[in-house]
This record gives sequence, C-alpha cells and structure tokens, in this order.
Amino acid sequence: MRMRNLWDETIEFLEHYKLTWDDVQYIAGGTFQITKENFEEVARKTDYDAGYGSAEVARDLMLVGSNWWSVRAEYDGSEWWRLCKQPDVSKLQVIPVTTLARRYGGTLDDMND
Repeated sequence: MRMRNLWDETIEFLEHYKLTWDDVQYIAGGTFQITKENFEEVARKTDYDAGYGSAEVARDLMLVGSNWWSVRAEYDGSEWWRLCKQPDVSKLQVIPVTTLARRYGGTLDDMND
C-alpha cells in the first residue's frame, strides 16, 4: 500500500515540470468541469492508495494550462499525473496526403478502417 494525498501529488507534479497551481487554467473531465477552488478543497482531503490494485482517482480527470494538459495515467491500479504538451508544428514536415496513402498502402478510407 502506497498512500498519497491527491493535492500533494498534484503540487509535486506541477513543481517537477516547473509549473505552479497558478499555471492551471481549469480542471475538467470527459463530461464535467470543476472550479480550481473545488478541486483544491476535495484534493486536500483525498488520500488514496497509489500502489497496484484498482484506480481510485477519476480516470478522466485533467488539469489544463496554456499549451499543456495533464491526464491521469494508470498501470494495473498504480496512478499518477502525466504531462501532455502541444507539439511544435513548425518543426513538422508537411507531407501530401497522396504520399501518406502510398506509404501506408491504400487510400485514406483504407487507412481509417
């Protein structure tokens, strides 16, 4: 059993990536949004087993900032925050759709099946 406090975990996660609570613009899930104040209040009171077993924190919970967001990651019940960042598209090569279809064998319809 590895007990964690959701608020402490969240703040440590943000600090690891040189972010602060002020960098969080909003908190949301698949079909909901909550205020930062409500998240903080609930997270401070939420101690959970972050070890293996079953997930205890909402899997669709995410923190959203400017050009980044964080989702809950889980493996066999062990849970943590995972940082996602908007890619720098200026460094991506533009490839014509026909090239993609040839490279991956077929048409776009074939690729989407």
